Amino acid sequence: MILSENSKPDLLQFQDLMKKTDLHLNEDASKRQDYYAKRSGRLLEQDVYETLSDCAKGTAFEGTIQLISGASFPDIVACKYYGVEVKSTEKNHWTSIGSSILESTRNLDVKRIYLTFGKLGKPVQFLSRPYEECLSGIAVTHYPRYQIDMQLEKGETIFDKMGISYDELRQMEDPVKPVARYYKGRLKPGESLWWAASDIAGSVPPMVRLWSSLSQEEKEELVVQGYVLFPEILRTGDNKKYNRYALWLATQKGVVNTNVRDGFSAGGKVFLETSEGNRLMPAAFGRIKKYRELIREMLEETSEAVLEEYWQEEVEEDRIRQWCELISREADSSVGYGTAQDVLAHIFHHVEIETMEMSRSDGEKMVRYDFSGVSGRGKVAESSLDHTNDTK
Repeated sequence: MILSENSKPDLLQFQDLMKKTDLHLNEDASKRQDYYAKRSGRLLEQDVYETLSDCAKGTAFEGTIQLISGASFPDIVACKYYGVEVKSTEKNHWTSIGSSILESTRNLDVKRIYLTFGKLGKPVQFLSRPYEECLSGIAVTHYPRYQIDMQLEKGETIFDKMGISYDELRQMEDPVKPVARYYKGRLKPGESLWWAASDIAGSVPPMVRLWSSLSQEEKEELVVQGYVLFPEILRTGDNKKYNRYALWLATQKGVVNTNVRDGFSAGGKVFLETSEGNRLMPAAFGRIKKYRELIREMLEETSEAVLEEYWQEEVEEDRIRQWCELISREADSSVGYGTAQDVLAHIFHHVEIETMEMSRSDGEKMVRYDFSGVSGRGKVAESSLDHTNDTK
């Protein structure tokens, strides 16, 4: 890094200095291609530092530049205000992986940064641009890092795409959140961000395990979390209904399951109580009854942001009532929406069921389920008594 002691010259003077530095570096590189082709990292930082110092002679920057080795950002600081970050690639292109979006080692005195990029694949060339103008996206190694493209067109930076300025992002307490939100909004079906953990546990495990290596207790808890976060698991006739759960299991829990379906489809049908007596229901509803207290706990303790992300709708005050509604919608194709609501109301200890005529064009009866025994909030759900789909 380079530090300065003088008061800052204006931006135009710094821009002129960077143009002059590029010119001298490229002139030297045209004569010493083999020399620069072998330079990288700190060696190249030293080359840029020496050239910058020479070009600063006779300017307001003369005598103010100091190279500091180590993990500092940026590599060069002038007049305690301007900075130069040095990056390179051994290939014959203008792209590379840059610094962390956190900038945790940034010199806080620096306000404006240029990126000096060495394309060390022959023909060796150098180019400097304002730092924020050549950051095209985010790549993830052990942590999100900027992608560099020195030939990026105006209006195509990651900040243009996100609708936020570089300075705004870097000054945030947690810049990863808006970046993760942006990329999550661009995910296609079957895709997930493994580095943007936001699940119940709140972190991504450091190792990967096979489902078969888990204890029975761990398996049961992960299955229950599947029901809580991914109601589509209750669908029938959809061979993609486990996809989101499988991705979540691998990316957020570090568990690889080569046969996800077995955890949800194993077991025969079970008799469960409804307002019209016992009814034969799919095994999934039996598991919901068995683990109802754990489901209740997970629904209450999971953050609103997590539920909104996976449910893909706003979270209501009565989460259990809302979850029962989501489950019933997905189970409509197998047992009927009304039957699912009826069974869930009994599973979660409804207080009262009242049958009433509703103003509908088809004259169909509706039943109102009071889930106040579930969460104490006295919410009511309405569902049809029509069981035309119940035998599916």
